Amino acid sequence: MTRSRRGGFTLVEVLVVLLIMAGMMLAMLQILNAARTSRDTVHNIQETQLAGPAILDLVERDLRAIYFYGRPKDEILRVKNRVVYGLDADSLDFVAATQSLTPVLITQQDRYVRADYNEVGYVLRPSPTDDNFLELYRRESLGVDEEPFDEGQYTFLHDRVKHFDVKLFDEDGPDAEPLETWCAVKGDENTGLPKRIEIELTLELEPRIMREQLAIAPVDKRTMTYKRSIRFPDYMLEAVNAEVRPKIPVINPPVSEGATTDAGNAGSGGGTETPGEQK
Repeated sequence: MTRSRRGGFTLVEVLVVLLIMAGMMLAMLQILNAARTSRDTVHNIQETQLAGPAILDLVERDLRAIYFYGRPKDEILRVKNRVVYGLDADSLDFVAATQSLTPVLITQQDRYVRADYNEVGYVLRPSPTDDNFLELYRRESLGVDEEPFDEGQYTFLHDRVKHFDVKLFDEDGPDAEPLETWCAVKGDENTGLPKRIEIELTLELEPRIMREQLAIAPVDKRTMTYKRSIRFPDYMLEAVNAEVRPKIPVINPPVSEGATTDAGNAGSGGGTETPGEQK
């Protein structure tokens, strides 16, 4: 009497299949890990090339539109040298002839409006989550009041700032000494507009995901420093320093009958005539 043999896999065959599946899963995880690393690297490179230049472009646009006509020299530009948590955190304040970025609600008319002249400033505050960084804000106040360097609405720009330094130069040339402040206090001798302004901004890249989740390449852990030099044209400096003097109107004296004036003589050819020479 013969026994029927049951079909099945041996232990060796099962182990071989499991080994093959484990190899396939490991390969898939490595591919996904490489894709995530590439995605985060591209994100950080974009932040490197866009975040810093975009902020400096905004600052330069506002400074290029600085308004100075008819304004007191001590109310045109103010730069304060500040240090927060051991980090440079200078501030900029001025009046710009640009349309406001933040609309303001007029409750009486139930509509939002923008102004063509605004108080603008850039200020840094301590980060509430990390003492190693500062937060950069743009201040804007609709219109211009008696305190052009204070109050307004603040717009958040960046939260990982390590350095924001503003240097001013009142002379041209490579040997010009930089100034750290400009019209910072009452009676400051540095008023009006400087020859040029140099701004230095240092940001640290923010990884896309947590470091505990994925190893970050050393190139993505660096800080980036951006510099921008803004020079004011000579006509602006001359207009700021020019003293406006009212013109005194000149009234011609009355001319007696029979007398000739220089203007009349000039109109007749510039010569004089005697009664005997008249035709």
